[in-house]
Amino acid sequence: MARLQDRYKAEIVPRLKEKFGYRNVMQVPKLSKVVVNMGLGDAIENVKVIETAAAEIGIITGQKPVVTKARKSIANFKLREGVPIGVMVTLRRDQMYHFLDKLIAIALPRVRDFKGVSPRGFDGRGNYTIGIKEQIMFPEVNYDKIDKIRGMNITIVTTARTDEEGLELLRLMGIPFRP
Repeated sequence: MARLQDRYKAEIVPRLKEKFGYRNVMQVPKLSKVVVNMGLGDAIENVKVIETAAAEIGIITGQKPVVTKARKSIANFKLREGVPIGVMVTLRRDQMYHFLDKLIAIALPRVRDFKGVSPRGFDGRGNYTIGIKEQIMFPEVNYDKIDKIRGMNITIVTTARTDEEGLELLRLMGIPFRP
């Protein structure tokens, strides 16, 4: 079992029950999945970009990514329906907890001048999205082998009903929010 998952069961559940007055353990919000997405607009001209990005996300998450394709054609962007334009991975259970633990303990502190993540990334239903500017903050990515620095979105989906519940859950898990 992951270290973060043990901490969730031992420390976080009782604190959330106390703070929000839940009577049942099943009411306490929990993580359901983490989605890591990398959009690749430059993949329209060069298809090799998809392969390298898929390899990088695979190394970072430990899971094989799915190639996402354009849903509709947009003439201004020279985009046709069905053209590959991104890669994504959905993590659940142990892999999700391992990835979040690595993100909180190793990757985020490696960012230069890091002052915390914005608490404004919630969607109104307790889910949180972090935008990351460069993939080299993860220790698995070899800086010499990357061809271009790319960003990614990490969406943490919770069972929380409100942003306040989601914020408290993620704060107790150790995500460093800005004051």
